[in-house]
Amino acid sequence: MSKLRRNEASLPLDDVLYRVEPRKAVPFEFVLEALSALPPHTRPLFGCLAVYVQDKIVLVLRDKRTSTEDNGVWLATTREHHDSLRREFPSMRSIRVLRKGVTGWQVLPADAPDFEEAALRACELILAKDPRIGKVPGRRSPSPRGGKTSRPSKSVL
Repeated sequence: MSKLRRNEASLPLDDVLYRVEPRKAVPFEFVLEALSALPPHTRPLFGCLAVYVQDKIVLVLRDKRTSTEDNGVWLATTREHHDSLRREFPSMRSIRVLRKGVTGWQVLPADAPDFEEAALRACELILAKDPRIGKVPGRRSPSPRGGKTSRPSKSVL
């Protein structure tokens, strides 16, 4: 009885079924390392990486090719805390890509000269449970077309 052999040459190497998409690199991975004592969990969010600590979203890490002026570490905060946070983070500003004027979200821009220092300081505040950073996301209401409500987030770390 002869062995059946697969003709390796007949398998197209560029066949879509055999392609493996490389994982996206975690933007500003040093931020997750600085928060590792908590431990944070992450979820993709509009092409960025949302960082959660327990039930709060605390940061979004953004490093995209478009609208690069908003790349950096986004802080989940509220307007009432902007002034006090700006004293700690002079380069902090509103996010332009949202086109909504001033929102609760603020960015520590990646192109600021003090970016890494500011991002690590934000991590220190999160580790210290500073109430100015972090929001419990609201549940989405059902879609008018009969969609489901959002699911609770899963720990990914």
